[in-house]
Amino acid sequence: MKRESRFYLSRKLLQAGLLAVLVYFSLGATDAGSRYNNLNHRMMCTCGCAQILGECNHVGCPNSSGELNELRQGIADGQNDQQIFDSFVAKYGAVVLAAPTSHGFDLVAWIAPFAVFAAAALGTILLLRRWSISKTVAASPDFATLDPEERERREKIRQETGEGGF
Repeated sequence: MKRESRFYLSRKLLQAGLLAVLVYFSLGATDAGSRYNNLNHRMMCTCGCAQILGECNHVGCPNSSGELNELRQGIADGQNDQQIFDSFVAKYGAVVLAAPTSHGFDLVAWIAPFAVFAAAALGTILLLRRWSISKTVAASPDFATLDPEERERREKIRQETGEGGF
Protein backbone atom coordinates (compact mmCIF):
# COMPACT_ATOMS: atom_id res chain seq x y z
CA MET A 1 0.00 0.00 0.00
CA LYS A 2 2.76 2.39 0.94
CA ARG A 3 4.70 1.60 -2.21
CA GLU A 4 1.64 2.27 -4.40
CA SER A 5 1.06 5.66 -2.80
CA ARG A 6 4.72 6.63 -3.34
CA PHE A 7 4.46 5.55 -6.97
CA TYR A 8 1.24 7.54 -7.37
CA LEU A 9 2.80 10.62 -5.75
CA SER A 10 5.97 10.43 -7.84
CA ARG A 11 3.91 9.99 -11.01
CA LYS A 12 1.83 13.07 -10.17
CA LEU A 13 4.96 15.11 -9.42
CA LEU A 14 6.46 14.04 -12.74
CA GLN A 15 3.27 15.04 -14.56
CA ALA A 16 3.23 18.42 -12.81
CA GLY A 17 6.89 18.99 -13.72
CA LEU A 18 6.27 18.13 -17.37
CA LEU A 19 3.28 20.44 -17.45
CA ALA A 20 5.37 23.26 -15.97
CA VAL A 21 8.10 22.72 -18.58
CA LEU A 22 5.55 22.72 -21.41
CA VAL A 23 3.94 25.92 -20.15
CA TYR A 24 7.37 27.55 -19.76
CA PHE A 25 8.39 26.76 -23.32
CA SER A 26 5.01 27.62 -24.81
CA LEU A 27 5.27 31.11 -23.32
CA GLY A 28 8.38 31.69 -25.39
CA ALA A 29 6.75 30.48 -28.60
CA THR A 30 5.24 33.67 -29.94
CA ASP A 31 4.36 34.73 -33.42
CA ALA A 32 6.28 37.44 -35.30
CA GLY A 33 3.61 40.08 -34.62
CA SER A 34 3.77 39.77 -30.86
CA ARG A 35 7.57 39.55 -30.99
CA TYR A 36 7.64 42.75 -33.07
CA ASN A 37 5.35 44.44 -30.55
CA ASN A 38 7.48 43.23 -27.64
CA LEU A 39 10.74 44.45 -29.21
CA ASN A 40 9.46 47.87 -30.28
CA HIS A 41 8.30 48.47 -26.71
CA ARG A 42 11.80 47.74 -25.42
CA MET A 43 13.42 50.43 -27.59
CA MET A 44 13.24 54.22 -27.67
CA CYS A 45 12.61 56.42 -30.68
CA THR A 46 15.76 58.34 -31.59
CA CYS A 47 14.04 61.52 -32.81
CA GLY A 48 14.33 63.09 -29.37
CA CYS A 49 10.68 62.77 -28.35
CA ALA A 50 11.63 60.45 -25.45
CA GLN A 51 8.89 57.96 -26.32
CA ILE A 52 8.92 54.22 -26.76
CA LEU A 53 9.60 53.35 -30.41
CA GLY A 54 6.33 51.51 -30.93
CA GLU A 55 4.30 54.37 -29.43
CA CYS A 56 6.02 57.40 -30.96
CA ASN A 57 3.13 59.67 -31.90
CA HIS A 58 5.37 62.60 -32.73
CA VAL A 59 3.75 64.23 -35.79
CA GLY A 60 6.03 63.87 -38.78
CA CYS A 61 8.61 61.84 -36.88
CA PRO A 62 11.58 61.41 -39.22
CA ASN A 63 12.95 58.32 -37.44
CA SER A 64 10.23 56.00 -36.13
CA SER A 65 9.01 54.58 -39.44
CA GLY A 66 12.54 53.78 -40.59
CA GLU A 67 13.46 52.19 -37.26
CA LEU A 68 10.27 50.13 -37.22
CA ASN A 69 11.02 48.94 -40.77
CA GLU A 70 14.54 47.95 -39.65
CA LEU A 71 13.01 46.02 -36.76
CA ARG A 72 10.59 44.19 -39.09
CA GLN A 73 13.49 43.36 -41.42
CA GLY A 74 15.58 42.01 -38.55
CA ILE A 75 12.73 39.74 -37.46
CA ALA A 76 12.15 38.63 -41.07
CA ASP A 77 15.88 37.86 -41.46
CA GLY A 78 15.66 35.49 -38.49
CA GLN A 79 17.80 37.50 -36.10
CA ASN A 80 17.31 36.79 -32.40
CA ASP A 81 16.42 39.58 -29.98
CA GLN A 82 20.00 40.19 -28.87
CA GLN A 83 21.24 40.49 -32.45
CA ILE A 84 18.52 43.03 -33.22
CA PHE A 85 19.36 45.05 -30.10
CA ASP A 86 23.07 44.89 -30.94
CA SER A 87 22.49 46.16 -34.47
CA PHE A 88 20.34 49.05 -33.18
CA VAL A 89 22.91 49.95 -30.51
CA ALA A 90 25.69 49.86 -33.13
CA LYS A 91 23.74 52.18 -35.42
CA TYR A 92 22.02 54.57 -32.96
CA GLY A 93 23.93 54.17 -29.71
CA ALA A 94 22.87 52.86 -26.30
CA VAL A 95 20.13 55.52 -26.03
CA VAL A 96 17.96 53.37 -28.28
CA LEU A 97 17.44 50.86 -25.45
CA ALA A 98 14.48 51.63 -23.18
CA ALA A 99 16.19 49.97 -20.20
CA PRO A 100 19.89 49.55 -19.50
CA THR A 101 21.42 46.14 -20.01
CA SER A 102 22.06 43.95 -16.98
CA HIS A 103 25.80 43.49 -17.44
CA GLY A 104 28.93 45.60 -17.35
CA PHE A 105 28.77 49.18 -16.18
CA ASP A 106 25.03 49.37 -16.98
CA LEU A 107 24.45 47.13 -13.98
CA VAL A 108 25.09 50.22 -11.85
CA ALA A 109 21.85 51.72 -13.19
CA TRP A 110 19.95 48.79 -11.69
CA ILE A 111 21.84 48.62 -8.39
CA ALA A 112 22.34 52.32 -7.58
CA PRO A 113 18.72 53.21 -6.68
CA PHE A 114 18.47 50.32 -4.24
CA ALA A 115 21.89 51.07 -2.76
CA VAL A 116 21.02 54.75 -2.26
CA PHE A 117 17.71 53.81 -0.64
CA ALA A 118 19.43 51.34 1.69
CA ALA A 119 22.09 53.90 2.63
CA ALA A 120 19.44 56.56 3.31
CA ALA A 121 17.39 54.14 5.43
CA LEU A 122 20.47 53.10 7.40
CA GLY A 123 21.49 56.73 7.90
CA THR A 124 18.00 57.64 9.09
CA ILE A 125 17.94 54.73 11.55
CA LEU A 126 21.36 55.64 12.94
CA LEU A 127 20.39 59.33 13.25
CA LEU A 128 17.12 58.53 15.04
CA ARG A 129 18.95 56.15 17.33
CA ARG A 130 21.54 58.78 18.18
CA TRP A 131 18.86 61.38 18.86
CA SER A 132 16.88 59.03 21.11
CA ILE A 133 20.00 58.02 23.06
CA SER A 134 21.11 61.63 23.55
CA LYS A 135 17.58 62.62 24.57
CA THR A 136 17.44 59.80 27.11
CA VAL A 137 20.83 60.71 28.55
CA ALA A 138 19.94 64.42 28.72
CA ALA A 139 16.52 63.79 30.25
CA SER A 140 17.69 61.52 33.04
CA PRO A 141 21.01 62.64 34.50
CA ASP A 142 22.51 60.63 37.30
CA PHE A 143 20.53 61.62 40.38
CA ALA A 144 23.55 61.10 42.65
CA THR A 145 25.65 63.76 40.86
CA LEU A 146 23.09 66.55 41.28
CA ASP A 147 23.63 69.17 43.92
CA PRO A 148 21.21 69.10 46.88
CA GLU A 149 19.18 72.13 45.72
CA GLU A 150 18.57 70.56 42.31
CA ARG A 151 17.57 67.28 43.97
CA GLU A 152 15.05 69.09 46.20
CA ARG A 153 13.63 70.99 43.22
CA ARG A 154 13.22 67.78 41.18
CA GLU A 155 11.70 65.94 44.10
CA LYS A 156 9.17 68.78 44.57
CA ILE A 157 8.28 68.68 40.85
CA ARG A 158 7.90 64.88 41.01
CA GLN A 159 5.52 65.16 43.99
CA GLU A 160 3.44 67.89 42.34
CA THR A 161 3.10 66.18 38.98
CA GLY A 162 2.68 62.61 40.14
CA GLU A 163 4.97 59.64 40.51
CA GLY A 164 5.90 59.03 36.84
CA GLY A 165 5.95 62.73 35.82
CA PHE A 166 9.59 63.51 35.23
